Amino acid sequence: MSELASKKCVPCKGGVPPLKGEALQALQKQVEGWDVVEEHHLFKTFKFSDFRTALDFVNRVGEVAETEGHHPVITLTWGKAEIKIYTHKINGLTESDFILAAKIDTLNK
Repeated sequence: MSELASKKCVPCKGGVPPLKGEALQALQKQVEGWDVVEEHHLFKTFKFSDFRTALDFVNRVGEVAETEGHHPVITLTWGKAEIKIYTHKINGLTESDFILAAKIDTLNK
């Protein structure tokens, strides 16, 4: 388990700037396969052998999201789940987004 995956998401109260530049790059190195898109959100596609397996994964992601109080955008199609993560309150990325990404990765091992 990565160091990030062992941390807890912290609710954002707003009023803080989103992470940019080197801060994003340093955190991205800790979440393999996640793309930082336009310094705004994280994105990753998870592929599965069928719909049921993808659905089970999405349900596990939902459980983690509820536990952490941090909710991604999830798109589910046959054999695929796409996850988009960002902090809605500041319309950008915080460390909590990377923590959630790391926790989601542990579900797909």
